[in-house]
Amino acid sequence: MAVANTIPAERVAQNKRSGSLITLDDLKVEYLSPRGPVRAVDGVTFDINPGEVVGLAGESGSGKSTIAMAILRILQPPAVITGGQVLFGGRDILAMSDSELEDFRWREVSMVFQSAMNALNPVMTIGDQIVDAIRAHSRTSKSDARQRAADLLDVVGIEKARIDSYPHELSGGMRQRAVIAIALTLNPPLMIMDEPTTALDVVVQKEIMYQISELKEKLGFSILFITHDLSLLVEISDRIAIMYAGQIVEMAPARELFEHPLHPYTQGLMQSFPSLTGDKKRLTGIPGSPPDLISPPSGCRFHPRCPKRFEMCDKVVPKLAEVSPGHLVACHLYPEVRAESQNHGD
Repeated sequence: MAVANTIPAERVAQNKRSGSLITLDDLKVEYLSPRGPVRAVDGVTFDINPGEVVGLAGESGSGKSTIAMAILRILQPPAVITGGQVLFGGRDILAMSDSELEDFRWREVSMVFQSAMNALNPVMTIGDQIVDAIRAHSRTSKSDARQRAADLLDVVGIEKARIDSYPHELSGGMRQRAVIAIALTLNPPLMIMDEPTTALDVVVQKEIMYQISELKEKLGFSILFITHDLSLLVEISDRIAIMYAGQIVEMAPARELFEHPLHPYTQGLMQSFPSLTGDKKRLTGIPGSPPDLISPPSGCRFHPRCPKRFEMCDKVVPKLAEVSPGHLVACHLYPEVRAESQNHGD
């Protein structure tokens, strides 16, 4: 697969040498409602390193997509960012002006949204949509932008001859590739992928995942990969963060998380999916329902559903603490967490 006009090799090398590309620090997002604010993202902290893939997993409504939209500052009312920082290259995205954001989006961070058919304009050709994205952010002639669009289609595995095709003329997998091509228009160092394989059959899913992995290796960008499907994350992620009710409850290197899940919620998620190794096991669900985030439970938000809860769990909020190298968990079962939580006075 030929790669034209890609991220410069020196930037790829620099990315691999440098520190964190983006850092979320105590991010908080609420959705205003007549009953009160919904605490959709509540104190989320993590970073992504250059060239790294971080997976973000959890049930629907756990706050995954809200985090993605907060990073790009594209949340719409009634959503409000109420606290924290999102640092990129030493700048706080949350403090940027509108003009700074216009220059930042797509050039530094781009996004592949859920459902490619909904993300594409049905009355514009794929080529025109890529050309528009290029010219909206750079001073490029229409002919040069069209050549760049054709090159991008080739990069993601679509024949250049399909540049004048409309979205409905493409298969689901090709539409998803086209959306990825649009996200690559300005060679951003970070790409957010929000459920990029939703509604695709498993064969096409595998093809798209392979394509994403290959592009990431060739172009050197980082990925925040959002999904509820843990089987996808183990294929592509370097680290995985598990979200529950607006908070990260566990984060670890991908293989470590799958082999040694520590949080009862993570363990429950693992038990609710078929084994990735093909071993037969009885699937079990997690009893109960996610909490009301207008008035979440005291202490640990998972404690009403947790089979391992004890007296401390409904009184003290567990802090995310490192219990082994690179493995963080927010659960009072672990002495490191109890010590960290008590030090914070909760």
